Formats: sequence, C-alpha cells, structure tokens
Amino acid sequence: MENDRLALPEQKNYDYAYGLAHKLAIEQLAGINDIEQQCRKSGTQYQLVDFKQTILIQYLNQSYRIALPSGEISLVDSAEKIPIRDKLLILHYLISAKGTPPANKLITFRELPEGSVYFPTFSRRTIKPILGYFGKEPHRLIDAGGKLGGHTSDYGDTAVTINAFSHVPITIILWGGDDEFTPQGSIVFDATISDYLPTEDITVLCGTVAGKLISYLR
Repeated sequence: MENDRLALPEQKNYDYAYGLAHKLAIEQLAGINDIEQQCRKSGTQYQLVDFKQTILIQYLNQSYRIALPSGEISLVDSAEKIPIRDKLLILHYLISAKGTPPANKLITFRELPEGSVYFPTFSRRTIKPILGYFGKEPHRLIDAGGKLGGHTSDYGDTAVTINAFSHVPITIILWGGDDEFTPQGSIVFDATISDYLPTEDITVLCGTVAGKLISYLR
C-alpha cells in the first residue's frame, strides 16, 4: 500500500477532498484481510462482542472506538464530535502500521521522506506556534504536555515526549533564549515513524498536537 494514497489533503476549505480521503480510508480498512494482525501491528485492541467487531485505539491520551466494517469512529467516554482530520489520522495510522519495533534513534522532520519539501509548512504550523507560546516560559510545556499524557525527556533545556499513537512518540524540545539568542525549538521522532504515518500526515498530527498544547494555556 502506497503511503501517498493515504496522505491528508493540506489545502484549506477542501471539504470534498477530505470526504473522499475519508471514504478511501474506510475502503482500505475494510480491505484488510487479517484485521486482528493489523491491530497487533498498530498496538490497538480488537474486540468481538455479540458478533460486533470494534477496535479500541489510543490517540492523544484519549480512547476511541472504531466500528467495523463501517469505519465509524467515536470517543469511548464522550459524545463529542470528532474532527475529520482526527478521524483520518486515526484511520491512516491503523491502515499504515507495519508493526516495526522502535529504533530508539531520533530523527528530525527533514530526515523524513520529502521532509525537506514539507518543512516550511511543518515549521509554520508546529515549531513557530510552540515557540510563540512556550519559548519564553518553556517550563509550561511540561504541564501542557502532561495533559496529553506526555512525560519529560532529557533533551535541550526542556523537552516532553507525547505518544500520539501507541507507536508514534513525538518529542518537542525547547532551548531557552537570552540577551543574545532567541528561543529555539525542534520536534523529533523515532526513526520508525514513517512505518506508521506518511510525512504529510505527520505534519498534520504535529500541528494538532501544537494546537492542543497551546489551548491548555488559554
């Protein structure tokens, strides 16, 4: 399965494109021959109760339920409406997961396939907003990250690692500024991340994480 078929549309106001992408993802999910094996690869939980198939998946510290074969996604403990971008990320992760063990080696966004091409968009949507809100008070990143199930990491001056999905840890690193230097930031990933999401989806995922972190300050 080619990752570029799973990529999220990046342009604004493309409801039709998102609808098509969502339909395609559901079709691809329905086409998986061994769904239990795919659940093992993605670190999700397959359930069969009263002849009804569901998948439980953790995404940004919340539990979601995917109904099969419809592909309908709902929060386990809430009737809150789920944005279509989140639905697509969840489906794409489940479909794409290869079950690769963690490499325990960190890479930057530029090291991803076509990462250099997408980096300006990635930086604008993730690193710059995070620096704008946390750069002068990096310690606040730890508290905000904790609300997404994150934990502190030993990088830079302040760092937090958030498990967006079971096999997709995202580490946000900040270096505090001073009279000479402005605050700096970076986002790094386990080297296996491309075995779970295509690069465009990683951009959207990190933008979602940045937005949630910032919202906790308001």
